[in-house]
Amino acid sequence: MEILGASLRICVDDLESAVHFYERLTSTRALRFERGGVQVAAVGCFLLMSGPATELELLRKVAATIAVEDVDEAHRVLTELGARVVAGPIPTPVGRNLIAAHPDGAVYEYVDRRPPA
Repeated sequence: MEILGASLRICVDDLESAVHFYERLTSTRALRFERGGVQVAAVGCFLLMSGPATELELLRKVAATIAVEDVDEAHRVLTELGARVVAGPIPTPVGRNLIAAHPDGAVYEYVDRRPPA
């Protein structure tokens, strides 16, 4: 499994102010979408999230988002290495994802840009 990159996850109260800051910091325009009542803006390597406190409480438990070529392959490799897949793979607005707890307890989201089959 090849890891293509990672995004830092940041929960914010004021998404618009955060987007403005991170767009200027990275010289990149935000890619925005909504998922489960949470507004999301991807700006460079930052993934900004804003929404209901109950949703953000869950999202804060995920340390980072890791981009991979294929979530199905990530599922196989993670499982073989002893990770526990908590959720997914499921479709997202830009591909598919899964959430996995590593044997050390760290929790990560793995994403690809492949449309669901």
